Amino acid sequence: MKKLVIFDLDGTLLNTIADLGNACNYALRHGGYAEHPLTAYNYMVGNGVRRLMERAAPDATPDVIDSLLRDFRSYYDVHCTDCTKPYPGIPELLETLRAKGVRIAVASNKYQGAVDKIIAHYFPGIDFAAVRGERPDCPKKPDPSVIFAVLNDCPTPKADVMMVGDSAVDMETARRACIDSVGVTWGFRPVSELRSAYADHIVSDAADILTIAGVTE
Repeated sequence: MKKLVIFDLDGTLLNTIADLGNACNYALRHGGYAEHPLTAYNYMVGNGVRRLMERAAPDATPDVIDSLLRDFRSYYDVHCTDCTKPYPGIPELLETLRAKGVRIAVASNKYQGAVDKIIAHYFPGIDFAAVRGERPDCPKKPDPSVIFAVLNDCPTPKADVMMVGDSAVDMETARRACIDSVGVTWGFRPVSELRSAYADHIVSDAADILTIAGVTE
C-alpha cells in the first residue's frame, strides 16, 4: 500500500477553470486586451499564473504582465470560490485515504495564498500532511523540487509515494522525482497528453486511485 499520495490541485482535485478564466478575463479587460472563452483556458493553465497571463496576452511586455498579474490576483483572491467545485468522488477519496492511514499532500503551481484559501474552503475537515503551492524559493513543476519539499515535510520512501495529476506537467514532475504517476481523465487536458507523457496509470474514476494505491475500502 502507498503511504503518501501527492495531488495536483487544479484539474485534479478541483475544477477551477471558470474562476481562473474569469479572473484572467477581468485582468485582460482592465488592461485593454481581448478576452478569451473559458474553454480556451484549459490549455493555458498548469504552469503558474504568470505563464497563464503570458499565454493570454502573448504580446504584452514583462511590465504589462506584472500589471495584469496584479489585477488577476486582486480579482481571484476574492472570487476563487465562486464557481470552483470538487470533482465527483474527490472528497470521499481523500477521506478514505486518510481513514486507511495514507497521508495526502498537494503540490500545485498556483500561488501559495490561493492554494491555502481554496484548500481550507473546500476540504476543511481533511488532514493534509503538506500543502505546497508556488513559492519564490521553489521552482514550479515539472521541476521536481516541490515533490522533494513535500518529502522533506513527510519523509517517505519513494517506492511508497505516487503523484496524481491531470497534465503532462504532473506526469513529468513524477518521472523526474522517480515516483509513480497517475493521470486523471476528468481534468483540463486530454487523455492523449497523459499517454504521451508516459503516465504509469490513467484513471477515469476517483475510486480507481484507491486500487492503484493498494487501499481496500
